[in-house]
Amino acid sequence: MEFLHSIIDFIIHIDHHLVQIVSQYQTWTYLIIFLIIFAETGLVVTPFLPGDSLLFAMAALIAKGTTGLDIFLMAALLCVAAIAGNTVNYYIGRYLGVKVFKPENKVLKLDYYLETQKFFNKHGGKAVIFSRFLPIIRTIAPFVAGVGRMPLKQYTVYNVIGGVSWVISFLILGYLFGNLPVVKENFTIVVFAIILLSVVPTLYGAFKSRKKAA
Repeated sequence: MEFLHSIIDFIIHIDHHLVQIVSQYQTWTYLIIFLIIFAETGLVVTPFLPGDSLLFAMAALIAKGTTGLDIFLMAALLCVAAIAGNTVNYYIGRYLGVKVFKPENKVLKLDYYLETQKFFNKHGGKAVIFSRFLPIIRTIAPFVAGVGRMPLKQYTVYNVIGGVSWVISFLILGYLFGNLPVVKENFTIVVFAIILLSVVPTLYGAFKSRKKAA
């Protein structure tokens, strides 16, 4: 419970935590943010890590000009993290298969796999790109691609397009709009809005599927 509370606190007050990280670790911040993005996209057991809000908040903090961090270097590193993470996740899926998802699991829920599989059935290989903008599915999608033995060359193309599009789009949004007075004064609300807008399509799809099944 304490670990979960820490994660929730980090997500809700991500702007304050990033200030502390930059202040304490300075240029090591590049590595810390790299590892978070890599884990969120590359480890099937960590779909709860912040992705969208982290990118937005990090860019907003860099835009202030007080961190000493470079937005272009950060963008390049995080694109690599997103692409490498999904590649690792793909190979984990090929190796482990669907057996790791069980109804009784707290993290690797069978429902997550089934919803992501439906997403793939609907969108085909492009689901790798679209999934980047959907929390949880973003983490499960490369695993499903690996389980389904999607050809590596085809997967890599979608992976690169999706990873770069996701990272750059949220960094641009954060850099341009993150320091507007209305955003700065209501940053927690903005974080919730980002999470809500990202999660709603996933929840809506799950609701439709359950209603149809019923």
